[in-house]
Amino acid sequence: MTADLVIVGAGIGGSALAAQMAARGAEVLVLERETVYRDRVRGEWMAPWGVREAMQLGLYPLLREAGAHHLSRHWSLHDRRDASAPPDAELALDAFVPGVPGPLTIGHPTSCSVLSAHAERAGARVLRGVEDVRIEAGREPAVRFVHDGVATRVACRLIVGADGRGSSVRRQAGIAVHRDPTHHLFAGLLVDGAHAWPEDLQAIGVEGDVHFLVFPQGRGRVRLYLGYGLEQKDRLAGAGAEQRFLDAFRLPGVRFSDALAGATPAGPCHSYGNEDAWTESPAAPGVVLIGDAAGNNDPIIGQGLSITLRDVRLVSEALAAHAAWGPEAFADYATERRERMRRLRFSAAVTATLENEFGPEAAARRRLVRRRQEQDPVLLLNLAAAFAGPEAMPAEAFDESVRTRLFAAA
Repeated sequence: MTADLVIVGAGIGGSALAAQMAARGAEVLVLERETVYRDRVRGEWMAPWGVREAMQLGLYPLLREAGAHHLSRHWSLHDRRDASAPPDAELALDAFVPGVPGPLTIGHPTSCSVLSAHAERAGARVLRGVEDVRIEAGREPAVRFVHDGVATRVACRLIVGADGRGSSVRRQAGIAVHRDPTHHLFAGLLVDGAHAWPEDLQAIGVEGDVHFLVFPQGRGRVRLYLGYGLEQKDRLAGAGAEQRFLDAFRLPGVRFSDALAGATPAGPCHSYGNEDAWTESPAAPGVVLIGDAAGNNDPIIGQGLSITLRDVRLVSEALAAHAAWGPEAFADYATERRERMRRLRFSAAVTATLENEFGPEAAARRRLVRRRQEQDPVLLLNLAAAFAGPEAMPAEAFDESVRTRLFAAA
């Protein structure tokens, strides 16, 4: 059995790339471990620059038809006691990328299903319930796997690792991954019935000992996130986690928060560590990585979907431009991704220091930083990158001197 491309992972990245390449006439085989897409408690907010990538890939109409929901306003809400007071900042979210109305929200299982079906319609073959995937990297790549109890070997021109953070393809290809220490914990929960929360409004802030994020998906459905300290690792463990999570959204300083605290859980409550991971190059002989398999940004700034779709576009363009699909074909992709991830790492680290440290000293630091940002807008640019895209900001926005100017003692 042979194929041009074997893509391991039929999530958003793997399915989107499969659709692109099958539509160009490539023979594409996609291998997926899961038989049903599940709520992964992340990957449901797409930054405006990621929406532009979806548009360029022709995926935007599919996502909108499946119910993807635009957000038009952003509230920053930090260290507040009075819900009637105006937000620290209200941003119009259509201002970051021309032609993009704002971020897009959609359930992860829905987007995976839509894009997987799109890949199959384009001509890709998708196998689910695949086990024991073994790759043979090098000049003559191949993949071995078990499907429906039958062992199969497929020779191919290229193997694509789209199999997430714990990528087996990355490990078997010998591509090293670097990781920052975990700074804090994050938890997510999907809720229904939060109709009193404005459907066009996302909110991010700090109150007490939590960092909270609110992303409506329309019709009363909202994806909620909490950031909290490592010392509270048991806060959302065990029975009753969903209720404890919702109770944390009883925020006296946040209008409409009762609508969130009183909503009905519509999925699992799951916690995970927030850290960055990256590779020096996402390619090796016979293999290229996309999405989280190639390294992930700290989810605190919500860049995962946008990163993945940029990867898909650049890799599909490289495959179209080169007759040979060795590592040299992905040199430009590797260079762009390395700088993209460095800039987003910087932005995430600044955000984590601002948003996921708690207590009086941290609150005083947030007030000081806001004053400095008002006096010097350059200090805001690394944060704007999460909306407009890291390449849209000048290099100086990601220089270490910015971090020093932000957090130097008063």
